[in-house]
Amino acid sequence: MILLDRADVAALLDEDALLSTLAEAFEAISTGAVSAPPRGELRVGEVSRLLTMPAHMEGRPYATKLVSLFPGNAKAGLPTHVGLIILMDADTGETLAIMDGEHITAMRTAGAAVLAAKHLARSDSRVMTILGAGVQGQAHLELIRRHFDLEIILVGSRNAASAARLAALDERAVVIGDVEDAVRRSDIVCLCSGAARPLILDAWLRPGQHVSSVGYAPPGGELDPRIAARHKLYVEAKVAFAPAPAGCVELAGLDSGTATELGEVLLGRRPGRESPDEITVYKAMGHAVEDLVVADLVYRRAVERSAGRPIEL
Repeated sequence: MILLDRADVAALLDEDALLSTLAEAFEAISTGAVSAPPRGELRVGEVSRLLTMPAHMEGRPYATKLVSLFPGNAKAGLPTHVGLIILMDADTGETLAIMDGEHITAMRTAGAAVLAAKHLARSDSRVMTILGAGVQGQAHLELIRRHFDLEIILVGSRNAASAARLAALDERAVVIGDVEDAVRRSDIVCLCSGAARPLILDAWLRPGQHVSSVGYAPPGGELDPRIAARHKLYVEAKVAFAPAPAGCVELAGLDSGTATELGEVLLGRRPGRESPDEITVYKAMGHAVEDLVVADLVYRRAVERSAGRPIEL
């Protein structure tokens, strides 16, 4: 087996192949070609937790991600999400690789949001707001600017210094002072925070916008539940409607039949955006198959390049 640290993973992850790899995973979810039990949770104190996320997809290895959520780490300048991914041969059960999961989690989450935006946002979108300037905010900025011809990127965060650092990464980016004004001006709104209460309100939205939310902070959440309930809703998988930790708190009480899986759109089974005036909403809960396919992408490249450190247990 090989050991891949964060630097290895970052160097090996092919960002050009990321979206197509994730698209394959979402299609597999919607065709039933994925096996993934509901996400498990071990609570550590009042707010911290360890999540367990195993998955298998036909033609791929097995993968298990262990990811810890420690919100208090932010005050110490440490990552709030720390992850480890174990990849195992689907025929023999042998461990193929152990790799850092932080970079994969960030990029697969942002990649899925960008993939959704490509199918759900208006093609003439020019103004984007990113709320949350941590790891996810940076990953969103990195990927979405590769796929959209943006004119203005509005950045907001509870931490002014973090917002300034993120805005400095792109000459089109500016730090906002008024969140409501930024949302009203935007074509695409990306919520990328660990906030336990809504960052924006449904009343601020206007026709034609696309809203994306990737935050996970039960028992609360960053997305106004009214936004999910009132507009055209898309999810990675219908398990998003299950109680946390498997699903999203913001979707509690909604009928899963009102939402469309992203894979159904990719397969042409159900429509994406159908008119310029629709408000589309993508609510991510994070599916283990995303970690699987991206970890496999990294592993295959590592084997090709003889990268990583061989180890024996």
